[in-house]
Amino acid sequence: MKDIFEIIISSLTNQNIALVYILGMCPLIAISTNVKNAKGMGIAVVFVVTLTGIINWPIYALLKATETTNLSLLVFIITIAATVQFLEMFLAKFLPKLYSSFGIYLPLITVNCVVLAVSLFFVNRDYNFVQTAAFSFGSSLGWMLAIVLLAGIRQKLSKYANLPRGLSGKAIAFILLGILSLAFIGFTGLSLF
Repeated sequence: MKDIFEIIISSLTNQNIALVYILGMCPLIAISTNVKNAKGMGIAVVFVVTLTGIINWPIYALLKATETTNLSLLVFIITIAATVQFLEMFLAKFLPKLYSSFGIYLPLITVNCVVLAVSLFFVNRDYNFVQTAAFSFGSSLGWMLAIVLLAGIRQKLSKYANLPRGLSGKAIAFILLGILSLAFIGFTGLSLF
């Protein structure tokens, strides 16, 4: 249990997939203009990343047993695409406002490197099923934390700060991400137990 808790906490902090590994930047910057959309995108990413990690682990175990691991990248991508397609159909049917607020970015979860990176990380780290589930959930939650933090700061800045024209929009997002990254890297070496 201690191991699982450590995986989740480190995935949120010093191994944050967005702020330390710098993955998933396209939707992170594009959707982080307001907190509501950021939360919605974060929840969608948590769902997709966690589900694909859980699905891809037994698939990889099967590929390993049959000595066909060279197909793992292709199989992971197919799993990711199917999961995103399912999420897209679900949101279009039951949450149309949220679906329309995502625009082109929802189908882009398929090519969001965070989703594939989590599957490749559990392979490289030789995680078991429970560790993979914890890492998938923690990493996606860490990405959600990053996008919501960035959106909150950007929203406050747009309301209270008079930024120079050259720093508005995506430029300030990159600066804020750099500062947030430094803060999260500061968690490195922190021991909980």
